[in-house]
Amino acid sequence: MFDLQLIAELATLGLCSGFMAGLLGIGGGMLIAPFMTIILAHRGVGTDAGVKLAIATSMAMIVFTSLSSLRVHHQRGTVRWDIVKSLAPGIALGGALASAGLFAVLKGHTLSLVFATFVGFSATQMLLNKQPRASRQLPGAMGKGAAGAAIGFMSGLVGAGGGFVSVPYMLAHNVTMINAVSTSAALGFPIALINSVGYIAGGWGATNLPPWSLGYIWLPGLLVAASCSIWTAPLGAKMAHRLPVIALRRIFAFLLYSLCAYMLHKGLSGE
Repeated sequence: MFDLQLIAELATLGLCSGFMAGLLGIGGGMLIAPFMTIILAHRGVGTDAGVKLAIATSMAMIVFTSLSSLRVHHQRGTVRWDIVKSLAPGIALGGALASAGLFAVLKGHTLSLVFATFVGFSATQMLLNKQPRASRQLPGAMGKGAAGAAIGFMSGLVGAGGGFVSVPYMLAHNVTMINAVSTSAALGFPIALINSVGYIAGGWGATNLPPWSLGYIWLPGLLVAASCSIWTAPLGAKMAHRLPVIALRRIFAFLLYSLCAYMLHKGLSGE
C-alpha cells in the first residue's frame, strides 16, 4: 500500500496543502482531508474508515504545517498572542471531547456531512464580507473560553486547524484579516496536538484500518505529506502578506466551497 504512485500523490498533496495553510491560516486540513479520502478510497479503504483516517491524519499534519507557517507570521509581528493565550484552554477542552469521544462514535458518512456543513457556512461568511460594528470587540475571558471550546470541538470533528471557524470569528470582532490569518496559524498547533492524541486514543484497537495506522492516524500519509508541506507553508505565509484582503477572502471562500461540495457528495451518496 506504500508504492511510488502513492508517494507522489501524498507529496503533491503535502506541497499544495502546506502553501494553502500558510496563505490562509487554515492548517491545510480543509484541503488534505477530502483528497486523502480519495487516495484511501482508491486503495480499497471503506468510507467509514477512510473518512476518519483522512480527518485524523490531516489534523496530525497540522502539528508541522502550523509551526512552519507560524515562524513567518511571527517574524512579521502579526500574530495576536493575547488571543492565542485566551483561546487555548478552551481549545484543549473542546478538542479532547471531540477527538477522543464523539469522533470515534460517529460514522464516516456523518462526519462528511458535518465537515461539509461547517465548511460551507464558513465559506459563505467569508464571501459575504459582512462588516462588524466598529465598536465590536472580542468578549471577556468567559466568552473567549467558550469560543475556544467551540473552535477546538469543531476542529476535532472535521480534522482542520480551526481557521475555518477562528478566522471568521476574529473578523467578526474587528481583528484585521492578516492578524486573523496569522493568529489562526498559531492556534493550529495546540488544536492539532490535542486532537491528534485524541485520535490515537479513540482509534486504538479499531477494526478495518489499513496497515501502519496509529489509532486513526495513517502514518504513511502523515510522514510523506507533512515532510513536503513544511517546505511550502512559509511560501504561503509570505504570500499572505502581499495579497490584498479581498483576494484572500475570495480564495478562502471558493476553496472551501469546492471541498464542501465533495464531502457533501461523499456523505449523501454513501460511496
